[in-house]
Amino acid sequence: MSSYQNPVIGGFHPDPSLCRVGQDYYLACSSFEYFPGVPLFHSRDLVHWRQLGNVLDRPSQLWLPPGTPASAGIYAPTLRHHGGRFWLITTLVGGGGTFLVTAERPEGPWSEPVWIDLPGIDPDIAWDEDGSCWCAFSDSGIRLARIDPRSGAVLDGPFELWSGTGRKYPEAPHLYRIGDWWYLLIAEGGTERGHAVSIARARSPRGPFEPAPANPILTHAATDRPIQSTGHADLVAAPDGSWWMALLGTRPRGHTPEFHVLGRETFLTPVRWVDGWPVVGPVQECHPAPSPLQPVEPEPVRDDFDEPALAPRWVSPRARPEGSWSTTDRPGWLRLTATGDTLDRPGHTFVGRRQQHPECRISARLDPGAARAGLSVRLDEAHHYDLEVADGEARVVARVGPLGQCLARRPVPPGPLTLVVDVRTHDVLPPGVTAAEQLTGEPLGVRATGPDTISFSVLPGAATQPVRLAELDGRYLSTEVATGFTGRVVGMYATRGSADFDWFDYLPALGRRG
Repeated sequence: MSSYQNPVIGGFHPDPSLCRVGQDYYLACSSFEYFPGVPLFHSRDLVHWRQLGNVLDRPSQLWLPPGTPASAGIYAPTLRHHGGRFWLITTLVGGGGTFLVTAERPEGPWSEPVWIDLPGIDPDIAWDEDGSCWCAFSDSGIRLARIDPRSGAVLDGPFELWSGTGRKYPEAPHLYRIGDWWYLLIAEGGTERGHAVSIARARSPRGPFEPAPANPILTHAATDRPIQSTGHADLVAAPDGSWWMALLGTRPRGHTPEFHVLGRETFLTPVRWVDGWPVVGPVQECHPAPSPLQPVEPEPVRDDFDEPALAPRWVSPRARPEGSWSTTDRPGWLRLTATGDTLDRPGHTFVGRRQQHPECRISARLDPGAARAGLSVRLDEAHHYDLEVADGEARVVARVGPLGQCLARRPVPPGPLTLVVDVRTHDVLPPGVTAAEQLTGEPLGVRATGPDTISFSVLPGAATQPVRLAELDGRYLSTEVATGFTGRVVGMYATRGSADFDWFDYLPALGRRG
């Protein structure tokens, strides 16, 4: 029997919601303060996913003011297919609240938002047999309202539903009609290490709901499993009658309390039904796969910026003004023009992608001209490491909370040069460090106990061997340090003038070249 590896969508892809249309599966995730918003994926086997685009890809659909805090923005969408259309409902936290958009095709175009006058977060959408549309959501417990999905009008409610087993933060409700029962799946315990999945059922979406006798049906709390924070789940039935659960989880590493740096990722686990209740085993790194597997074409390692539009994996904090980027001013290059003079405040020019693997190499060919530009590994404006070029030198700058410092600098000749960022976990010893030194902490000291090491190098001119400038502990770019709901995003930026990038490579370590 074939198997698959978790996570099925690595990196900062939390709060998965999925639906099936015939033989095809579609999945959407939260995007928080990044634009475009709500990445949308397609699969034929639940394991191999290809990003089709982003649901909210126009400023008219998603406008995030410069003052939008990190980890605000778009929370927890629910994706469904009903009446020949795709429906997605979500919440803009710090903005207009709950809204929904629709599309005939998952690739779009998706409609302008229809706003719904409901409080809370994590809205769900479901239809009864008589055509009634129900919206369950989290607001100091799980509540339910009947809505008109085309106008956004609230027709009935909201009123309280079942809110779990008493753990904190009951959220992420999903209503399903399965057989003669309505099932209400929720998350509780908080999205940190206490996260859990619980379920109840009733004969009507209004309830009353009876809880499953084995609640929570899934949690990794208080275990030593490598996958933690399991929760915020959604269920789907495959054409062969098997059932599956998509959910978020994290992969913390390093010394206690351990640190997760990639954000909350999307995992997949099988579901059995016993006596009318779903039974879910622990989420494994490797599971028997749905059959048959249908791999998709892998994402290219290199982006040469030969197309007028950017690929859907590229995101920017809050906005991407038209004048801040171009692939046509210098064909075959991405030109970034500064809109702010620092990465420490919102309003800067940054184009990045999610870090999706614990170990990877990120590199880019930069022609800085008279600009100040480079590569950044970021969690938010207060937590980022930058490799930048300006005024004839390359330097490494670290921002951790209120502290910012230039840690290394080196003169570089004018003209294009290659910037390299390597991320390595501590399962692999850093160069020149013995196993005994790793265990005792000497000479690396406390640095060796973090989740990974991030090193920064340059290849000036036509050089073929990188020159290392600095090596930094990755724990300071983790959720446990920075807080929040996102994960690392790596990419290119400009904070003065205009700079050109010829290409950008993202290479997982297992496929590393050279």
